[in-house]
Parts: sequence; C-alpha cells; structure tokens
Amino acid sequence: MRAVWYDRQGPANEVIVTGELPTPEPGVGQVRVRLEASGVNPSDTYRRRGAVPAEYPRVIPNSDGAGTIDKVGDGVPARWVGKRVWLYNGQRNGRWMGTAAEYIALDADLVTELPDHVSFAEGATLGIPGMTAHGCVFAAGPVQGKTLLVTGGAGAVGHYAVQLAAWAGAEVIATVSSNEKADRARAGGAAHVINYRTEDVAARVAEITRGAGVDHVVDVDLGGNLAAAMGSVRENGSIAYYATNGALKPAVDLRALMSKNLTVRGFVLPTSPHATRKRAQSDIAAFIRSPGRILSVAGEFPLYETAAAHMSVEAGGKVGTVVVACAR
Repeated sequence: MRAVWYDRQGPANEVIVTGELPTPEPGVGQVRVRLEASGVNPSDTYRRRGAVPAEYPRVIPNSDGAGTIDKVGDGVPARWVGKRVWLYNGQRNGRWMGTAAEYIALDADLVTELPDHVSFAEGATLGIPGMTAHGCVFAAGPVQGKTLLVTGGAGAVGHYAVQLAAWAGAEVIATVSSNEKADRARAGGAAHVINYRTEDVAARVAEITRGAGVDHVVDVDLGGNLAAAMGSVRENGSIAYYATNGALKPAVDLRALMSKNLTVRGFVLPTSPHATRKRAQSDIAAFIRSPGRILSVAGEFPLYETAAAHMSVEAGGKVGTVVVACAR
C-alpha cells in the first residue's frame, strides 16, 4: 500500500517520507479499513515534532480517518464488510500505524458507521475534535436545560462542543475572536457570542445569565482563561478543559475553587474511560444522522503532500480540520 511515515521526529518537511509498505491484515477482533481520508490534528504534529517521545522506530502519522471496511478478522461479523466508517485513535495506544496510508487495521471498537450523506473528508474530522468536544461537554453529566460557556467556539473542538451542547438541549454561550468566527459559532447553535478580544467575558456572562453564571465551562485554554472561567461559572458548577497552552502551570486560587464548590476536570481522548468513548461514538452517530450538521474541512491535501498538511496545521488560523486524501 502507499503510505506516509517518519523514522525520526522533527520538522514535517525533513522527516516525513512517502512510499510503499506492506498492507496490514486484520487480527482477532479487528477490521481493515480502505482509507479515503485522514484527519490531521495538532496532537499529530506534536507527536511528529517530538513533544511526545517516539514509542516506535517507525510511525505512520494521524489518528483520525474515514473509509470503507474491506476485510474483518476473527470475531468480527462479516456484515461489517463494505460499511462506510469513521475511526479514531488510529496511531495511539500501542499502534504505530496511523491513517496517513491507503489501509489501516485496528480494533472494531474504534470504528463507527458513517451515513451516506456525510463525505469521507467530513467523517475524518469527527475523531479527536468531535469526541474531545463530547467528553468535555458531558463531563459533568446531561446538559439539557443548562447553560454552558464554550471558549473558542469557532475552533475545531469548540465548534463541535457548541453543536453537541445545543443538540443536547443546552443554552450555549461561545467566546470568539472575530465577527466571522461569531457567525460560525451562531451557525453551530450558540445562543450568545462574546468577542473575548473586545469584551470582558465574565462580565458579559453575568449580564447574559442575569448574575447566575453558567453551569459548565468547556475550555480550550484553561491556563490562559482561568480568571474568566472562574468568574463565569456558578456555585456547584464545573469546568472541563482539553488544552492549556496559555499557561501550563498557572497560579490557582484553591480557596476560590473550594468556596464555589467547583469541579475542574482535564480531558484527553486516548486515555479517557472506555465507557466515555463508547457513549461519544453513539451520540456522535446520532448527531450526524440528520443532514445539515457543520463538519468543517479546513483544507484537503493528497497523500504525498502530508508534510504540507502538517505544516498547514502548525501555521494555525484554520477553520476546521485539515484532511489528507488517501485513495489512489
């Protein structure tokens, strides 16, 4: 099969190689997916650059993807053959073979059916962004009838968080950095939008909620947003965060956390509980069943330009997920 890989960590245009590797065979409990699209996430670029030590001498990058199951291993019903699917955790948790290739073999547990009205490129955006958003939105339980603050509500994860929260019956307040991103957040279901560059987030939240605050915060940068998040959440509320690039070791007022009786929880997909991940797959399957969902592809690159795709993600400014087309 055609594939992309790296044998050492470093800059994308220096370490990524394109060539031929043996086509994998599915093992017990596994399926083989003929890949059509591979999603490139920031975490894939971090791992390739060396932010996480390499577990294997060779790595096919990228965790997310979409395609068609063409073969199943022992223990997997034959009815799965021919099904369109999206997948996650391709190059994670003990697997060196990711989705930047024509085929991948992985546990059947990691694939979910993809409706015909959703393109493979769109399906490749659902893994890390969609499931991380789900894990953070529902970190404290059901959200129907509650008010949520989603920071970075136009980003890849944040926009799915806005959509999933609104779909589940929450009133959503989203923070953004521009008018264009405000329109995107509203299109996803945000009832209120705050431009964090020009407005005081906590003050606007107090105004919107008539002083009550929000029940739950989904945060893209808790270290950088800590004061705003703390000032926006009500007593007995909760905060879930999936990144903290603004400050890795912020000063935290533990007495303020305690006095509000707050729950603060970090989230990372690969090591999240199995039950949490299965619920996310089920809910996302239900969410995308209806046409019209906003599944944003930020750009598409051919397989041999995977290095350029990684560099595009690293450059920032994208709206949605960068995708690599895997088929010949």
